[in-house]
Amino acid sequence: MIAAEARAAGGRVLAMLLRYLYLLRSSWPRALELLYWPTLNMLIWGFMSQFLYHNSSYVFRAFGVLLAAVLLWDVLFRGQLGLSILFLEEMWSRNLGNLFATPLRPYEWALAMVAMSFLRVLIGVAPAALLAIPLYHYSIFALGLPLVAFFGLLLAMGWGLGLAVCALILRKGMGAESLAWLGVFVLAPVSAVYYPVSILPLWLQHVAWALPSTYVFEGMRAVLFAHHFKAGAFLTAAALDLVFFFAGAALFLLAFRDARRRGALVQIGE
Repeated sequence: MIAAEARAAGGRVLAMLLRYLYLLRSSWPRALELLYWPTLNMLIWGFMSQFLYHNSSYVFRAFGVLLAAVLLWDVLFRGQLGLSILFLEEMWSRNLGNLFATPLRPYEWALAMVAMSFLRVLIGVAPAALLAIPLYHYSIFALGLPLVAFFGLLLAMGWGLGLAVCALILRKGMGAESLAWLGVFVLAPVSAVYYPVSILPLWLQHVAWALPSTYVFEGMRAVLFAHHFKAGAFLTAAALDLVFFFAGAALFLLAFRDARRRGALVQIGE
């Protein structure tokens, strides 16, 4: 019986994932938006890196440091935004009542959004990373296996933040939808994306070290400058990611249950 229920749940998750894939396939503006921002960021910062390469000893030591930071930051941003956008599209179309008139469960919907967010990140970031190779003779794939670790850590953090944003929208209504775009950028200054943590004031460094993203970008610079992967930092970031993801998931499920109790699921789009 447990196996049958697990298969049924897996089928519902797959059905939701296919629904999002069909929406993406049928709308070229959606696909274009996924490609546009990562590629634009890569172009802007790539040319900036080329300029700094001839004018800065910092970048001279590791030419790709800014490009790698831009591309990895986009993984975090796209992971969070991809999940939030899927949620908002259901809000905008006032489709929650239809979805949950079916046997679909909230956690299955969340898993489908997580899976689709992963695909959206790949579609958006991979072309930008590949385009950097002929344009700047730089490949982020030269990071090797650490790149897989960085990618996974940033995605998990993005999903946790995305679920928390969805929870806030469920609780506060569509007036909070701007958080889908703004929320992750609040953490950018203390994530040490383009500069080391040591640049920050001492009190702010403690905040920075509470974020998984900080360990990723510090680890990226360690690989680029010293060719050293900090395993301890990776484990710390993974533990923090678990906290972020499960806290976001718990907030989402609690907010969903509260919205259902209040009868807000069919009205929240208004």
